Amino acid sequence: MSEDIRDLVEGVVDGSISDDDLTSWLKQVHSEGISDAETIALTEAMRDSGEIISWDSTFSQLVVDKHSTGGVGDKVSLVLAPALAACGLKVPMISGRGLGHTGGTLDKLESIPGLSVELNSEQIRRQVLDIGIAMVGQTERLVPADRRMYALRDVTRTIDSIPLITSSIVSKKAAEGLSALVLDVKFGRAAFMTEESAARELAESMVAVSHGMGVTTTAVLSTMDAPLGCAIGNSLEVLESVEALCGNGPADLEELVCIQGGLLLHSTGLAEDRDIGALMVHDSLHDGSALNCFRLMVEAQGGDSSIFANDSSLMTGLGLIDSNLNATSLCVAESGWVQDIDALSIALVCQDIGTGRLELGDPIDRAVGAILEVQLGDRIESGEPWITLYHRNEVGRSTVEGLIGAIVLCDKKFDPGSRIHEVIG
Repeated sequence: MSEDIRDLVEGVVDGSISDDDLTSWLKQVHSEGISDAETIALTEAMRDSGEIISWDSTFSQLVVDKHSTGGVGDKVSLVLAPALAACGLKVPMISGRGLGHTGGTLDKLESIPGLSVELNSEQIRRQVLDIGIAMVGQTERLVPADRRMYALRDVTRTIDSIPLITSSIVSKKAAEGLSALVLDVKFGRAAFMTEESAARELAESMVAVSHGMGVTTTAVLSTMDAPLGCAIGNSLEVLESVEALCGNGPADLEELVCIQGGLLLHSTGLAEDRDIGALMVHDSLHDGSALNCFRLMVEAQGGDSSIFANDSSLMTGLGLIDSNLNATSLCVAESGWVQDIDALSIALVCQDIGTGRLELGDPIDRAVGAILEVQLGDRIESGEPWITLYHRNEVGRSTVEGLIGAIVLCDKKFDPGSRIHEVIG
């Protein structure tokens, strides 16, 4: 069966297998599934369908990455990658663009003037060896089989197949030549996997396949009912990421960054355990070393690092000081403690004002979005704003109605707890 799978993947790349035959196979996998061994064989064949980034043995054990299944306000990668580099790891982070209500790391990075996310494999390798970090898009030569398979999965409604998701994600990470990987698998209203059980099944599949390919892998199950942090929207999320890199970020964002970073530092032997690793990441956020790594990456990829000189230059550089950009705040009608904030409702409103796209080629407006003025567990008084929208045109009735009920208050103080539900692997 492994040879049959390898022959199929080769046919995907060289065109010898037709769309009809490939569609039939995808639908069969979607309906009947395949074994763990077959999923590993599929993932290996996809990894081997293009070039693989190689590393000298001196550095290979330090090469790591993370992957998130996506969410609202999820800017963990922007903070975690430079923090890991500051702690001595090598991070060739290959990311994607946003689609639907979920933001993409590349779109956020391109809010920085001049920054390019288009590097070839050799440029990625040199930059990572030089400064410890690159944050880029998938190159044409890495896992070419995935492009055709993903495009057909999209039109044949086979996107939600666990083996196909696993092979798509893990093959691209394995092509980076990783030693260790951490997966942030989210569940909740605004997550790709809304149910915890489905998220756990996907996490366990990706961990098993990654281990089967020799990559030490841990998955973090985290909740995505409320937005992560306070900022939703590309430039706004970069702004919040820089604040986090200065040690001033939201607590839930910093927690995810520190825990995921601690897991990777422990996996590679740079930390005795994950708690010590988490403290190392925390220190990098508060001593300026993580921000310095981010600045070095921006410079290396052609970005204008002068925007980090002060708050004003950062706001201007990110396009957030713009006479055509309007701000509208929505207020609560009563006082109470914030019990819930509906991430999906906010994301759909933000998508409607220009933050997201329905097709990969759609234009987006990187400056628009929303800032939450409160987070879960905060106290808010009647008449105070709970969210501010940044937009180009007038906010219509439908936009406001889309946020009715998105915030829920209660009359007793409570602790919202951790976003991290479970660590697998």
